[in-house]
Amino acid sequence: MSTLALAGLLREATPALEATLGARVTVELAPTRTLETRIRAGERADAAVLTAEAVAALSAEGVLDGMTARPLAHSRVGLAVKAGTPHPDIATVDALRQLLLAVPSLCYSRAGASGIFFAGLIERLGIADAVNAKAIVIPQGFTAEKLLTGEAAIAFQQISELMEVQGIDVVGPLPEGAQTIAVFSGAAFTGTAHGAALLDAVAALCTPDALRAKGLEAPG
Repeated sequence: MSTLALAGLLREATPALEATLGARVTVELAPTRTLETRIRAGERADAAVLTAEAVAALSAEGVLDGMTARPLAHSRVGLAVKAGTPHPDIATVDALRQLLLAVPSLCYSRAGASGIFFAGLIERLGIADAVNAKAIVIPQGFTAEKLLTGEAAIAFQQISELMEVQGIDVVGPLPEGAQTIAVFSGAAFTGTAHGAALLDAVAALCTPDALRAKGLEAPG
């Protein structure tokens, strides 16, 4: 069970994981908050990749084996536009604030770590009401898909998630002062026979080059 931030990496790595483990590997993808709810409702897998905070919480509850927990990737929130359209200025917090007030439409996610952060960001900037009046807030999934339909002019999400949508341009990460670095960690479910081996195989694939190619950063 994995957060969407590592979707691209895990999709491409599944054949390599299967070759390493000698078994079929199924990856269930959803936002961390959604997976947390499902796990607490009783769903189980061999291993989970979630935000570090969620891994810590589920380890404290005994659902995940905290002894196997390890950071796998760092991720930044970014902004995207439809391919071929002008790239807005987001070099400073003030430029970002002006863009958010001027843009006709935008999209962010309700359940993902980036969407939760973005909702807090516009509150801190004092523009939540103005922004939300024209925002499309999707329950989960890839926000950049709304750029392709023309429903949104800009989209916010983890850069790795924006990169999963073809036909868009990632303008870049949000500026310092309006940025957060999410830490995504993995852990085996408590009592699973294959969780630790699966997590080891996933961790081995999270090299700096592989992470960078998917818009992520190596931890540490």
